[in-house]
Amino acid sequence: MATHKQALKRHRQSVGRAERNNYYKATMRTYIKAARLDLANGDKDAAGESVARVSRYLDRVASRGVIPKLRASRVKSRLNKALAAL
Repeated sequence: MATHKQALKRHRQSVGRAERNNYYKATMRTYIKAARLDLANGDKDAAGESVARVSRYLDRVASRGVIPKLRASRVKSRLNKALAAL
């Protein structure tokens, strides 16, 4: 365990950041799963809303550095491609 004050503080900060990032990632996976389910059901209106919600959330999460920007772009691209195929 860390013995210096600064090391203890950095550990507290890293634990807090990890918890926050895990929350963002879990929410992101939930939104993506819901969008894919709407796409699979073929409901174009619901799928459009879900994909838009996922796109906004992915941009927000990527700008905070939780996931890479290119990963967010790739997921959005695949969802929009599936939406266009409906």
